[in-house]
Amino acid sequence: MATERLPMRKIKEILRQKWLLGRRHRQIARALGVGVGTVSSVVTRADAAELSWEQIEALHDSELAGRLYAALAKRVDTPLPEPQSIDLELKKAGVTLRLLHLEYREAHPDGYGYTQFCDHYRRWKKRQRVVMRQNHRAGEKLFSDYAGKKPHWIDPMTGELHAAELFVAVLGASNYTYAEATESQKVGDWCGSHTRALEYLGGVPELIVPDQLKSAVTVPSRYEPEIQRTFQELATHYGTVILPARPARPRDKAKVEVAVQIVERWILARLRHHQFFSLIELNARIRELVDALNDRIMRRYAKSRRQLFEALDRPALKALPAERFVVAEWKRVRVHIDYHVAVENHYYSAPYHLVHHDLEARITATTVELFLKGQRVAAHPRSLVRGHYTTVTAHMPKSHQRQAEWSPARLIRWAQKTGPMTGQLVEAILNDRPHPEQGYRSCLGIMRLGRGYGAQRLEAACTRAFLARARSYRHVESILKSGLDRVAPKTRPSPSTPHSGELHENVRGESYYE
Repeated sequence: MATERLPMRKIKEILRQKWLLGRRHRQIARALGVGVGTVSSVVTRADAAELSWEQIEALHDSELAGRLYAALAKRVDTPLPEPQSIDLELKKAGVTLRLLHLEYREAHPDGYGYTQFCDHYRRWKKRQRVVMRQNHRAGEKLFSDYAGKKPHWIDPMTGELHAAELFVAVLGASNYTYAEATESQKVGDWCGSHTRALEYLGGVPELIVPDQLKSAVTVPSRYEPEIQRTFQELATHYGTVILPARPARPRDKAKVEVAVQIVERWILARLRHHQFFSLIELNARIRELVDALNDRIMRRYAKSRRQLFEALDRPALKALPAERFVVAEWKRVRVHIDYHVAVENHYYSAPYHLVHHDLEARITATTVELFLKGQRVAAHPRSLVRGHYTTVTAHMPKSHQRQAEWSPARLIRWAQKTGPMTGQLVEAILNDRPHPEQGYRSCLGIMRLGRGYGAQRLEAACTRAFLARARSYRHVESILKSGLDRVAPKTRPSPSTPHSGELHENVRGESYYE
């Protein structure tokens, strides 16, 4: 039914239900048997005429009709704002439709009323794609994920083809996009990609919205996902919040899903005819294409992502911290009887009173830190030397601190005072270990046996152990306990070859320790 043919009583009833009862357009249309468009038209005309319900009740039908249709006719030539510009302004902090309508009426005093202004924008919004219906405030959210398709690079030494992961991040308000290739989706690469993405943006958003992959979430949940510890440290360092998208809710991360499609089409597809011989070379080309993507004009807004970023997101982003985030791996370790913990086959000391305690090791590229219930109890420079020890003297018991004053050369000289074969056995034990310090305790234990058994028996026991190629405190002790030191060995070491069978390229020799 056309609005002009609608009885005035029905027009008044539409306005009464809308303004006094606050009913929806569809509810009013169903109750009065008219179209939703008719209801919308009546409300728009009344809003344009700036009438109140009290005025409508006081006016005669003819006067009301004149006011309604005259006001609309007067505004035929009045422009409505572009819905795209309304949409962009709404992304800015604190901006509302009410404020935008006020500014519109300041520029156009005879312009449309608030209701028609809002309907004009909302009709346009409904025509947009489903994934674009979320409203994103400037500087609010950075969405991140990996692409399903992967770029490749070639090992120049072997010719082997390596698949890389394609990381994509996009800001909600401006669609400003970042992408890079990484070796894997592991925690180190995941956090490293976010660090570089934030540096590319030059600021920090309020929220980071990732998918619930293992590097981001250790316990997936729709309501209370548990954030991966290193990823949470990154958020704390940059002063932002991790808000994972809900499982099986693609609209939560529609922005990044669209961004992934765009990156696959405009970046990955352009790499198909190129060969890259390192990840660095691959990422250099990806960066060029990302910059080009951000400079392309988007038809929807008639502006580029970079232009929208400079206008919307950049002013709203928080500043980056002075220091870059350092990616750390967490590992549960136990303090062994020698008050050391094992981290990647290297041994780091902890305070001796923590023997048998479970600690947490925080491992970075340069440091290893040990924590007990969140309290740091030790910190060491990281070492990649397998089988060696890194020991802080203060972590030792007092007796062991005195032991730490020993050197290999001093041990050998001390052993030689007992006898030449005792000295040779001690030297052989130190040679037999990957690192001399690992043999200290065996040597000191052997020397202490002399207190109970005497120097003569210890020398005899060391002679038998040396000939048997036994290289430990336990063997010497066993010989003494069983009395074998009193039995003459079948062979004796040659005076001309003091190391009897021990001279090979791995023997350091006494001079090594001087």
